[in-house]
Amino acid sequence: MLKSSRLLLVHLLVWFIVSGCATMPSDFKEPGVSVVSVTPRVLNGVAPEFDIVLHVTNPNRSALDIAGLSYTVNLSGSQVIEGVANDLPEIAPYGEAEVKLSATADLFGSLRVLTGLLADPTSPVEFEFNAEIDVGTFYPMINVNRAGVISLQ
Repeated sequence: MLKSSRLLLVHLLVWFIVSGCATMPSDFKEPGVSVVSVTPRVLNGVAPEFDIVLHVTNPNRSALDIAGLSYTVNLSGSQVIEGVANDLPEIAPYGEAEVKLSATADLFGSLRVLTGLLADPTSPVEFEFNAEIDVGTFYPMINVNRAGVISLQ
């Protein structure tokens, strides 16, 4: 009796794993994500605030429901912004949308960057934007990494 119970349990476990994998879409294409703008807001407090706009395209035949995302912005090697968002739009199949993020700069990270700019105001500023986008349980996390240099001359 015990042996047949174990065998039944193993069969149920295998069936559960196989049926779970069958629900994962095999033709899922990674959405396109680009940084459209980073705009400073009117200063309300000590730390500067920004609006970051991402343009997201959905190359899939089903809607893309963004559950949430986390992101960081680094300038000259110092993290100046870190944030999360969860009230994001659903992107229609073969559609596109702009996702607006509100961000507040880290005061100490910003001071490091400002100190570097004051020491050498003509040196270029390296930037890096990293985001991890959660599009649901059955989809892989989408990692977005954008980097470059801003010339101040």
